[in-house]
Amino acid sequence: MTKMRNAVLILLMCLNIDIFAQNTKDDYIIKFREIAISQMQQSGVPASIILGQACLESGYGTSRLSTEGKNHFGIKCHKSWTGETIFADDDAANECFRKYKSDEESFKDHSDFLRYNNRYAFLFDLAPTDYTAWAHGLKKAGYATNPTYAEALIKVIENNALYLYDKNVKVQIPSPVALTKMELENFVISLNRKIYTRNEVKYVIANEGETYENIAAEFKLTKRQLMKYNDLNKYSAPYAGQELYIKPKKSRASENFPIHIAQKGETMHQIAQKYAVKLSKLYKYNKMKAGDNPEEGQEIFMRNKMKK
Repeated sequence: MTKMRNAVLILLMCLNIDIFAQNTKDDYIIKFREIAISQMQQSGVPASIILGQACLESGYGTSRLSTEGKNHFGIKCHKSWTGETIFADDDAANECFRKYKSDEESFKDHSDFLRYNNRYAFLFDLAPTDYTAWAHGLKKAGYATNPTYAEALIKVIENNALYLYDKNVKVQIPSPVALTKMELENFVISLNRKIYTRNEVKYVIANEGETYENIAAEFKLTKRQLMKYNDLNKYSAPYAGQELYIKPKKSRASENFPIHIAQKGETMHQIAQKYAVKLSKLYKYNKMKAGDNPEEGQEIFMRNKMKK
């Protein structure tokens, strides 16, 4: 009887430990789910990914980094970090990690770390509800060295049904430049905006009602940069269907387009945009002054100066 009683006690203790562990996990998710949803709205990172990574990296809030450093995502210092630090063993002994003043600051920094880091840029072309693709993308981009990181993250998301927090979330990308309250309230984009490439330069298509400020802010540019990339003057205004380059255009067209035959009414700016070539270079190649436009049928040299 004593052995049986001891066995029963051990079983009950194990059950209590499991229940306590599950309660700890549930409490952690409940505590931070609203922050995760808010970050998804502001950054475009899926709430399921935010919560899943927080659970995985912090051990559901039990790690020393999360309890002492408020660091829920295991983000290391890197060269750009100027805040407080905390040291812990990871891939190497005594590595530098970011330390935050609050949990909320940690969650926001995680979203910014993904949103404004070039190596994670491709993730924002994925559907915001495709947590599987995001998990594999994070591993591909090198977020963690664990070879099974994607599978572990997906398991956490599915075991806790975190994907439910991605449903019906309206994504709003905040502007890094000063916007009026009205502009901020109306500044809503879809993560499904397509990014195209021409002459190895990325561009997007403006939607009805958008402003240059909003489009620039979406890609962490200033309005001035966007205008410069597209050879636009300060009096220009965007229109639906306008193609806007979000990277500097090239100095010459691709090898397949050495010459362009000008169409009736076509401007040099339109030609420059059509081939993703800097307008100043086209003027130079064709011995034209700024503001000049071609005649119908005129040959426009796209890669080299016209012959004498």
